[in-house]
Amino acid sequence: MAELPPGVALRRFAEIDSTNEEARRLGEAGTQGPLWIVAERQTAGRGRRGRSWVSPPGNFMGTLYLTPRCGPRQAGELSFVAAVAVFDAVEALLPPPARAALRLKWPNDLLHDKRKLAGILLESSGVAGAEVAWLAIGIGINLAGHPDNVEFPATSLPAIGAPPVAPDEALSALAAAFERWLAVWRGVQGFAAIREAWLTRAAGLGEHLTVRLAQETFTGTFEGLAPDGALQLRLADGTLRLVSAGDVFFPAATH
Repeated sequence: MAELPPGVALRRFAEIDSTNEEARRLGEAGTQGPLWIVAERQTAGRGRRGRSWVSPPGNFMGTLYLTPRCGPRQAGELSFVAAVAVFDAVEALLPPPARAALRLKWPNDLLHDKRKLAGILLESSGVAGAEVAWLAIGIGINLAGHPDNVEFPATSLPAIGAPPVAPDEALSALAAAFERWLAVWRGVQGFAAIREAWLTRAAGLGEHLTVRLAQETFTGTFEGLAPDGALQLRLADGTLRLVSAGDVFFPAATH
């Protein structure tokens, strides 16, 4: 059984459409968080920008449902809280030799040797400018297997030679890591401390990255994060471009 911090609830499903969809239903019903939703199988799992998230049995599929009662800007910061928490949780599950290759790809994918090991999808309530009543942090970790022939190369624990990890073991590690980093985020230093923690775990810092938006694609040097978490990319003409949303690729993975 998974170990959760005091005051954190758990809902389990053998099969569900999507743990984030269940979080949406809880939000619309006015359910109070924090609460973890986990499933052995999803029939309609999804990733960022509406992509499907295919995950075999044995992988971790879950959502942390929160009721933060904050504004949209603060809710956006939780994307980076989630990334750092997932990094630390997975790092704790890996043998020491495998840990060195873990990195975060902006904004919140977890990579091992530049291959995707875990993905994060945030969804929330409300409209622009209004208070965010609930937030769903969907997490998929490739504990047992990974998809092939995907746009961004993926990997899994067996593929990197790591010992097996049960989904409940991953949930315990995730719950503990989120408890720590949410406390940091709510503390005196707030998002500044989260931003620094994210940068120490970043993939591609100081390297060339390609960013794909809906209407354009461009390449520049990854210089860091703006105070609000936007990607800072130095273009060839010396311009500093800020990116608030987009798909990031390393040169070898660019299409």
